Amino acid sequence: MFRVSLILGCLLLLGCKEEDVQTDEVIRGLKVHTVEATESSNIRRFPAVLEPSELNTLSFETGGALSAIDLNVGQRIAKGEVIARLDETSLVLQVETAKAAVSQSEAAARNALETSARQAELLERGSTTRVAADDAKAAADQAEAVLLQSQTSLEVAQENLSKAVLTAHMDGIINSVDVTSYSNVAAGASIITLYPADSFEVFFSVNFDTVSQLVVGKRAEIRLADRPDIVLPAVISEIGSRAGAVSSFPIVLELTQENPLLKAGMAVEASIELPLPEAEGFLVPLSAIIKDGGGNTNIQDAEVSKAGVYLFDPDSSTVVRRDVSVAGIRENSVIVIDGLDAGDLVASAGVSFLKEGQKVNLLTAEEN
Repeated sequence: MFRVSLILGCLLLLGCKEEDVQTDEVIRGLKVHTVEATESSNIRRFPAVLEPSELNTLSFETGGALSAIDLNVGQRIAKGEVIARLDETSLVLQVETAKAAVSQSEAAARNALETSARQAELLERGSTTRVAADDAKAAADQAEAVLLQSQTSLEVAQENLSKAVLTAHMDGIINSVDVTSYSNVAAGASIITLYPADSFEVFFSVNFDTVSQLVVGKRAEIRLADRPDIVLPAVISEIGSRAGAVSSFPIVLELTQENPLLKAGMAVEASIELPLPEAEGFLVPLSAIIKDGGGNTNIQDAEVSKAGVYLFDPDSSTVVRRDVSVAGIRENSVIVIDGLDAGDLVASAGVSFLKEGQKVNLLTAEEN
């Protein structure tokens, strides 16, 4: 009898503990967002690279050995600034050699001219033959031609010497340095490439549905990947009519504002505003999206995707899962084009701790 009483007492005690646990169940407070704000457009974002609108190759018009080169990629160059020099030793020697050749040719031409004149005078007196006079005249003409050739060689040598210094034809930034100090370069060989510091473009590709909504002159924005706080205006300057790859059409944006931090090769994000696939959509906080694998929570700007949210049911004070269609992201909100109605209360915080049918306590506006 004592044992039965003891067992019954334990069962009653356990029952009391279970009842205490049930009565002690915590009801989570729920922060909600009221569905009301609408959008008729979406901001599409595209990763891209900043590129110069033009790239100039600087080279010498004559060949030779370079002097020391002290240039770096990204270095700013002013118009008229010296870029590189050729070793003038051989060029000066060519000038001196050409001058000596001119002096010799001048002397030879004078002698030949005097000889021709004497032979002509002797021919008039009958003291020489016609053949001798003609030969002297031909020698004088040839000496004159040699003189002209040597004078031309001197001009070329002097011009080459004057071209031993390479200067910048504009203000710009060095994109590449293609030579090393003291190397031999040929005429026309690239020394550096230079681009203007105030003219940049952005290239990326879009699909057919997107390119059909774009026009030249449409406004856009460029955000620097390394400095997200810097946003610059741009416009669409070119739209490729032929796909570079399968259903991939090239787009070119031209920046309309300068910034001293801009350099070719910087990673940027291009943003273009496009109409929604539906007439309008509701703005919902990004924090409201369920990330439990129940839908496509990898929301992209490019396509309509599926996601899930929790709605507050005022009749039962519980949360109910609702699948929605998302057409993109604007700032810290997603644009829902299907699955919600105006006035719906969407759980906007702590959604990872919620589950279907869970009892919640709706927080007031002050508590939110």
